[in-house]
Amino acid sequence: MTNVFLGRSLCVINDLSLEERRWLFDETRRLAEAFKNNNQEDLQRYVFTQTDTKVYDVFLESSTRTQQSFRNAAIFCQLNPLSLGADSAFYGKGESLLDTFKTLVAYGNHLFIVRSPQEGLCRFLSEELSASLERLGINGSISLINAGDGKHEHPTQELLDEYSFWEQNHFSYENLHIALVGDLFHGRTVHSKAQGLKIFQKVRVDLVAPELLALPDEYVRQMQENGYSLRFFSSLQDYIKAGDLASAWYFTRPQLERMGEDIRLAASSLRESITLTESLLDEIPSTCRFYHPLPRHKEHPVIPRFVDRTPYNAWERQVRNGYYVRIVLLSALGGKLPTPGLPEYSVPAQNEENFIDEVFLSKRRKQKPLVSGVLPIEDGFVIDHISQGKTHEEIRRHMNRLIEALDLHGLGGEWIAQGTRGLKGLIFRPQTRLFEGLIKKLAALAPGVTLNDIRQGTIYKKYRLSLPPRIYGFKEARCPNPDCISHPSAFETLEGHFHRCGQERYACHYCDRQHHYREIWPQ
Repeated sequence: MTNVFLGRSLCVINDLSLEERRWLFDETRRLAEAFKNNNQEDLQRYVFTQTDTKVYDVFLESSTRTQQSFRNAAIFCQLNPLSLGADSAFYGKGESLLDTFKTLVAYGNHLFIVRSPQEGLCRFLSEELSASLERLGINGSISLINAGDGKHEHPTQELLDEYSFWEQNHFSYENLHIALVGDLFHGRTVHSKAQGLKIFQKVRVDLVAPELLALPDEYVRQMQENGYSLRFFSSLQDYIKAGDLASAWYFTRPQLERMGEDIRLAASSLRESITLTESLLDEIPSTCRFYHPLPRHKEHPVIPRFVDRTPYNAWERQVRNGYYVRIVLLSALGGKLPTPGLPEYSVPAQNEENFIDEVFLSKRRKQKPLVSGVLPIEDGFVIDHISQGKTHEEIRRHMNRLIEALDLHGLGGEWIAQGTRGLKGLIFRPQTRLFEGLIKKLAALAPGVTLNDIRQGTIYKKYRLSLPPRIYGFKEARCPNPDCISHPSAFETLEGHFHRCGQERYACHYCDRQHHYREIWPQ
């Protein structure tokens, strides 16, 4: 039996291809019909027959809806659900998360559902636990499902949301017009939609939130790069007044527990701008449907209780869909469902494009004096064009950072000279070489520089350096996001690992937060 999901993890929504998600939704639709018609033969397709198959939910943040949805899905699948929570002794004692999970793997657990305040935890664990399994000589594979990590993503919520929108669309992927309303800054269910909504061919997104709760620029940029058409509104009143309303409205509650004191002081006005009223409802077409990841705040719900009995209510069906989607997902990752027609999964290839470009020298050239008073070196190297076009102060700071990061203390000197494109910095060091690892580090720290290898007073080799496709293996490079599992405050002794995602931007391998390349090197 072929199953392309067995042993894989769902850390972010992009871990599943569009084709794989559509297959999951087809299966979910089939399961929903089986429940509706009490088709026992179809229902049994999702039930495990091996009684020793276990699923472990590890919820390091409080949860009711997601945890119970998964637990009930596991019970339906006849998996043996086990649980570990934030009230467990290991968490309160400050024990290593990795060691705790390694212990559970050693006990024969291979399927985990994880919620955590640390962003990127599932990615970290999926890589480390697979290596641990191999060292233990245990057959099998590890699967982790991200049930929400900080402000990062909530991919299973995204799956059930997409399925619900598809269902409202009469099972068509052609178009989607959706309004995202509420706390778009903290809401990880909204953040997952930057990539998740790509499953629809043409997407229009209306972002409705006051400035303090607006969608972070990073996710706005991702939506634009994915071709979504965006509109921005600061309140429901402004949105309704503008007209051309979406057919699907997705509400999120203001997450006051994640906000600073200054924002909490403005809570009343913030809520008012994103809360439905009876007068507003009168202006919204009855064909619109409202969604909410739940739970609603019992005192200040953005969708008040009076809406429950109206045709706008789609969130109750959304909850039921979550149960169906998670049954299918557990059956797929656990290897129960065959996946005929889906292409075999292969690990995405790493981008290893060249970023150290050797300049062809037609003949060996003697060095020219750099500036008056600076003599050429006989043997060593010169780093040229540092921070070209910047000010004296910026160039000096950048050179000092390079000296510290590359440990270039000792003989030699630094200079600021006038180049063809403005001021530039130079670092020259006699009687030494920069080896490959340090050259890669130099490229990550100072793209655009040239490195001259000097031998017997001539330029023996010249290299132009550009930003590498990945930055990893350097203990100094770290994700500035304090909630990332790789941040020093998490105490998991993880080195930073980044993938280039723009001209001068890198995304953290774990939490996906994007940074300018200079931000990942601490000052």
